[in-house]
Amino acid sequence: MATTPAKSSTKEASISHQIQARIQAGGERFWNYSDFDGMPPSAVAKTLSRLATKGEIQRAGKGLYYRSRPTVVGKSKPSQTKVAEASAKHKLHPSGLSAANALGFTTQNAAAGQYATTGTNRPTKLSGSKVYTRRSVAREDLDAEEGALLEFLRARGSLSELTPEETVKRLLQKLKEPKRFERLAAAALSEPPRVRAILGAVGEQTRQRKSVLDSLRASLNRLSRFDFGSLQSLKHAKDWQAK
Repeated sequence: MATTPAKSSTKEASISHQIQARIQAGGERFWNYSDFDGMPPSAVAKTLSRLATKGEIQRAGKGLYYRSRPTVVGKSKPSQTKVAEASAKHKLHPSGLSAANALGFTTQNAAAGQYATTGTNRPTKLSGSKVYTRRSVAREDLDAEEGALLEFLRARGSLSELTPEETVKRLLQKLKEPKRFERLAAAALSEPPRVRAILGAVGEQTRQRKSVLDSLRASLNRLSRFDFGSLQSLKHAKDWQAK
């Protein structure tokens, strides 16, 4: 039996109400069509467009919307960087000075931002930023901070404005949680060997699982020596082939 116009209208209104309720409950964040899987795409697109017209959300890009929060100077607005991160097809996370800043190792930040992505091309919305492409797809399951940690290890902690001892202390704090360490250890197998060596020394000091450390150690050439840079003061640096 064909759906009557009245029933169709009622169903569409119900879907629209569900979408609006979810957005209102979600607070400040980005929304796109994929956040409403299982709902008719046309109804989702129509509802988001209507909410944008009413000013309840802001259109941030093709198929991308932003729910603001109130501030003393009006509604919050998303930064170009946040829009790029939300619309990127591949994983995007801070690199260089941006990574060190995001992790609390420095108060400085790159004027236009520095990022790394698993994609082959730089996101178009970051045209003024430095973007390192083709990072390993093993990073796809990492969150932004975990990706930033790998970038920080790649740079041997060189962009920290803390003392070497303070830098190591903060790094250990960031990496002591076993599940996080294991995710990073798995992703590090596709990173340069110095990253695996430094991570191994961190894991030794934070008493991570032996099997995880053994996997990192087995990936290293025993004849190689690695520059740990500002992370040379890790307690087990020499055991992990630091120069």
